[in-house]
Amino acid sequence: MIIFTLKKNLETQMIKTIITGIFIILTVPLWAQNAVIQPGAYRLPSYLPLLKNKKVIVVANHTSLIGQTHLVDTLLKLNVDILRIFSPEHGFRGMAAAGQKVNSGKDEKTGLPIVSLYGSHKKPTSNDLEGAAVIVFDIQDVGVRFYTYISTLQYVMESCAENNIPLIVLDRPNPNGFYIDGPVLKPEFKSFIGMQPVPVVYGMTIGEYAKMLNGEHWLHNGDTCNLIVIKCLNYTHDSLYKLPVPPSPNLPNMEAVYLYPSIGFFEGTTISIGRGTKYPFQVIGAPFFPKYKFSFVPKSCQAAPKPKFIGQRCYALDLR
Repeated sequence: MIIFTLKKNLETQMIKTIITGIFIILTVPLWAQNAVIQPGAYRLPSYLPLLKNKKVIVVANHTSLIGQTHLVDTLLKLNVDILRIFSPEHGFRGMAAAGQKVNSGKDEKTGLPIVSLYGSHKKPTSNDLEGAAVIVFDIQDVGVRFYTYISTLQYVMESCAENNIPLIVLDRPNPNGFYIDGPVLKPEFKSFIGMQPVPVVYGMTIGEYAKMLNGEHWLHNGDTCNLIVIKCLNYTHDSLYKLPVPPSPNLPNMEAVYLYPSIGFFEGTTISIGRGTKYPFQVIGAPFFPKYKFSFVPKSCQAAPKPKFIGQRCYALDLR
C-alpha cells in the first residue's frame, strides 16, 4: 500500500513537472531565450580598475570561466596580483564528491596557494585574509537553498565585513531563476545546507542573494559587507540559461539541474537518486521498489565513492 501510494504521488508530481516545463518553454519570449547572456566575469572593464595595484584573493572553482579560459588565468595574464585562491565544496577544480572534505594545497597550473573553505573550516580566518586588499567571488550557483555555494558566499561576506575588506561578486545567471517554489527554511533547522529563511528555489542570482544578505542584515551580528556586484548583461528572470559546464560532479547536465530542487529531498530517505550512475538527480529507485522496466546498479566512482545501495539493483522511475 505504501509503495502504491508513493508511486501514485510520484507519477502525479512527474506529470506536474512535465506540464510546468512545457509551459515555461512556450511562454518565455523568444528574445529572452536567444539573447547573448554575459556573466559578470566577462565584463572585465567594469572591475579590472578595482583590482589595479591591489593584492587580490579569488573565491572560485571550475565554473569561474570567461569563455574557455579560467578567471584566475585571465587575471594573471592581465597582471592582477593574486595572493591566493579560496575554494568551495567540490574543490577548485570541481572534482571532489558531495560532502567530501577538500584539503588546502597548491594549484598545479598556476602555483597559487589554495585555501579550502570546505575542509578544516568553512569561514575564512583573519590569517586566510592576510595581506588582501580586495576579494573577488565568482562561482556558478544553481539557485537552490541546499546547494552550498551560497553558504560559502555568506561566510566570505562575514569575514570581509569583520576585516574591512571589500568584496566584488561577479554575478552569473541562475538556471533555476525563472520561478520561486518550496517551503521557507525554519530558523531551528539552520545549517551549512540552509542558512537563511528563503524558499528551496529562491529565484535570485548569486549577486542578488549577496545583496539580500546585506540588506536583511543576515550576516553575523547584523554586519554589512562592502559589496560590489558586477551584473550580468542581457539576463532577466525570463531567461533560459544553459550552464556551459556542470556546476558539480553530480549535476552533469541541465536535466539534473532542473530536477535537483525536488529530487534532492529523497537524499534524506532510503531511496537512491542515482548517485554512482551516469544520471544522478535524474532517477529515483531502490531494491524494494516495484520491478519497473528501468533499473540501475550504483557503483563507486569519483563523484560518488560510496553511493547508496552500492552494487545492488535498484528498480527505478526514470525522470529524464
